[in-house]
Order: sequence, then structure tokens, then C-alpha cells
Amino acid sequence: MSGVVVTNPPKAEAEDVEALAGYGVATISEAMGRTGLLGPGIRPIQQGVRVAGTAVTVLSWPGDNLMIHAAVEQCGEGDILVVTTTSPSTDGMFGELFATALRRRGVRGLVIDAGIRDTQELRELGFAAWSRAVSAQGTVKATGGSVNVPVAVDGRVIRPGDVIVADDDGVVVVPRESARRVAEASEAREKKEAASRAAFIEGQLGLDRYGLRERLKELGVTYRSYDEYTAGGRP
Repeated sequence: MSGVVVTNPPKAEAEDVEALAGYGVATISEAMGRTGLLGPGIRPIQQGVRVAGTAVTVLSWPGDNLMIHAAVEQCGEGDILVVTTTSPSTDGMFGELFATALRRRGVRGLVIDAGIRDTQELRELGFAAWSRAVSAQGTVKATGGSVNVPVAVDGRVIRPGDVIVADDDGVVVVPRESARRVAEASEAREKKEAASRAAFIEGQLGLDRYGLRERLKELGVTYRSYDEYTAGGRP
């Protein structure tokens, strides 16, 4: 497998990335029309951490981390490394030594559609990571691949320079040219949710706030007392 290392790809503006960092993955996905999410199989190795940054992408051969070494050189302040393989792999392709090198370069975290290891050490380093699997299985450095090319995770295309936001709920990708618009839409959604939260604290029901009683009626859902319901011999 031959490949290419693309240098200096376009990136989302830093201020738009920072704006998106203020919102959760669920909020951002909803603001984009329920799109952008990577699948539920990509999970965090830590809890209570949210990161946002621009993607540096890697396409590797399964069980081979050569191109991660090549990608480190292309990473800089505010980036998030995104690693995929040409076919499914759960081998532990990334560990503490990679994290140490990336932290030195200002990288904010890792998303890997493969295996990761040294998870305790990564947590102790404060290096955030989301992975498909946790595995101590080692890898080789034998096959070429690519850096900073479009890659796909669970059918979601990630381009270099797109915004990655990751938290306890998973990972969402925001196209770099849409980052500002999505940040504004996320702010509007958060304000709307804050108003609903305040209403729920005061005791209002979602049935009333969202006008769902009429929807239940349209769907043929009826209300019956317990005596009425059990009159037909139901328990």
C-alpha cells in the first residue's frame, strides 16, 4: 500500500473551534440536524472530559502504526489526531509514548477507529482519547499509508481541518467551512434548552411545554383510570 502525507491542509478558524468547545456533542449534533456523529462504538477511555480541535487524519494498514509516526510531525497546537485503518482492526496501535510526543506538540486528544493501550498512563498524562477497542496487542511498522486525507468512521467522512468535538457521549465532526454557523446554531439550541430547564424546575411538564398532549390524541393514545383499564380482565 503506497500513500501520501499532505502538508498544511486548510483548517477551521481557531475562534470557531473554541466556540464549539463550549457545547456538548449531543447539542452540536442536534444543531446540525442530528448529523455528524461517529458511531456509538467509539468510546472514551476517561470520564468528564471534553475536547475540541482540528482533525489531522491518518489512514493506516491494520495492525501497523507506521503512519501515526508520520502524522506526529504534521500535528500542532489545537489539533486532534484521527486514526483509521483500511480494514477493521482492534490492535493496540496507540499508547503512552505517542501521547507524550503529541502533548509536546499541543495536540488535544485522539480519536482512533482501532485499538488503544496504556490507558491508565494516558489518563495520568491527561491525554484524552476515544477508541474502538482497548487492547494490549502490539503492532508493526511495515506498510505505507496516508496522512491528512479524507477518512471515514462508521460512514462519516472526516477531512483534515474539520472540527472534532468529543466528550462522554461520543464524537461529532463539524465540516470546517460550517464551524461558525454550527457554533451559532449550538448557542441558540443551548438557550432554548436553558429555558426548558428553568420551566421543568418550576414543575412544567414536557407534555405541555412541547404541545405533546395533542400529539398523543392524534396517535390514538387514550387515558383510562385503573378501574377502567382492569375492567376487561387486565392485571
